[in-house]
Amino acid sequence: MLSRLDRDTTEVIAMLREALTASELSQASFARAIGTSGPRLSTYLSGDTKPSAQFVVRARRLGRALGGAADRGLMSAPVTAAAMRTHLLAGDTAWVWRMLLQGRDHLAAIIEEGEQALLDSWEAQPGSVGSTEWDALLAAVVEHEFETAGLEAPAWTRLAPLAVPWMPDHPFLSAERVRAQTPDWLSSRNIYVPRRDLVTA
Repeated sequence: MLSRLDRDTTEVIAMLREALTASELSQASFARAIGTSGPRLSTYLSGDTKPSAQFVVRARRLGRALGGAADRGLMSAPVTAAAMRTHLLAGDTAWVWRMLLQGRDHLAAIIEEGEQALLDSWEAQPGSVGSTEWDALLAAVVEHEFETAGLEAPAWTRLAPLAVPWMPDHPFLSAERVRAQTPDWLSSRNIYVPRRDLVTA
């Protein structure tokens, strides 16, 4: 007969597996989203290591949020970063921008709706877009959306400014004009993008 501890461990494993399935992410992506590593999550799922109660609660909350966003056709932080990475690896910068702005617009819609269960999908930590600069831009954009709405931004958005100024190539504006038209919340991160390029129809 199983001991009480064994039953509890089995239930914790079931909760984590349910959260992983609900998230609709790979195990590695889900581990990152909830703030741990793939190998560590594996030890939790096997019962070799016992997670804290706080970790289990967070995993369930974020798993449900990620799945809820996916079910509604809304992008989350991990999904946005993954989409940006796909196009960055393909060398299609225009689509990297589109995915960034589409994710931002989905976040704005979630904020406007005011449903915390969906907003938590942006608390989930995304994987790398594939470059320090794009990671910093995604973090800046997401932080700005939260702060503009008077909300606390996710911890993963709090990155240090880039060590070297980054100005993506612009088709018609000079570097001086790009700098002049960059909002303060971006220039403070050493990123230079004109305000108009952040506007969607």
